[in-house]
Amino acid sequence: MAVELKEITVAHSPDSDDAFMFYALAKNKLGIPGVKVNQVLKDIQSLNQDAIKGTYEVSAISFAAYPQVASRYSLMPCGASMGYKYGPMIVAREQLTKDDLKNKKVAIPGKLTTAYLVMQLWQPGLEVVEVPFDRIPEAVKNGEVDAGLLIHEGQLTYASIGLKKIVDFGQWWFDLTELPLPLGGNVIRKDMGPDLIQKTTKVLKQSIVYSLEHRQEALEYALTFARDLETGLADKFVGMYVNELTVDYGDAGRKAISTLFQMAYENGLVAEPVKVEFVALA
Repeated sequence: MAVELKEITVAHSPDSDDAFMFYALAKNKLGIPGVKVNQVLKDIQSLNQDAIKGTYEVSAISFAAYPQVASRYSLMPCGASMGYKYGPMIVAREQLTKDDLKNKKVAIPGKLTTAYLVMQLWQPGLEVVEVPFDRIPEAVKNGEVDAGLLIHEGQLTYASIGLKKIVDFGQWWFDLTELPLPLGGNVIRKDMGPDLIQKTTKVLKQSIVYSLEHRQEALEYALTFARDLETGLADKFVGMYVNELTVDYGDAGRKAISTLFQMAYENGLVAEPVKVEFVALA
C-alpha cells in the first residue's frame, strides 16, 4: 500500500534573489523524505497579506509584517534578505531634500513592506500612494508621483531612466545603528509540528548553501526571474541579498531585527513590543 505524501507549500516572491535561494528545491536537487514541496510565487505585498491569514506553511514575508503573523508563524533562522549599507531607496526626477518630500506624493510598494516601515522612521507623515513595485520607477519618471520608494532590482536601474537618489535606507540605517538593514525573511507555520518544522528549515538552509556553492547554475535559473536585468546586474543583485547573512542571521542579523522592532515600537509604528521567535535548529 502506497504511503500518501504529505504536501506543504513554500511561497516566495518571483524575484531573482528568492529564485536563487530556492533553486535546489525548485529543481528537486533536495527534498524532504515523505513530503511533497509545492512552490507558489507572488509579489511580497500579497505574501504578507496571505501570511496574516496563515495561507501557506512556509512563506517569505517583509519583516514589517512579522508582528501581525508572529502568533501563527516562527521566523526561520535562514533565508533573510538584509542590506549591508544598501537597501530600498527614495528616488525622484530632481534632487529633493528630506523636507521637500513633506509636500510631495511618494509611491510605495505596499504598507506592509519593511521599506515603508523604515521610510516612516526616517520621515513620518509623508503622503503616499500604493503602486505595484515594478511600476514605481516609471510612475516617478512619468510624473504620476513626485518620488518613489524602490525595492528589488529598481535599486540598481533607476539611474538608467534619469532618476536621482534622495536617500538609500540601507546606508541611513547603517549610519544610525552600524547594523545591516533587515528587509525580508521566511516564516514557518507553528502548527506543522516540531519534526516537520526542523526538517523543512534544514532543507531550506541546505538549498541556500547549495546555490551559493553552485552559483552559476543557480544564477542561470534566477535570471529567468530577473525582469530583463542583464546578467552582470542580476548577479550583483543576487549577491547583495543572498550571502552569509542569508545562510544564518548571526548575531548582527538578530540584533538588527530586534533593533528595527524596538525603534518601530518607540516611534508608535507597532502597538506593542515585538518578541521575535526563531526556529532553533537541533
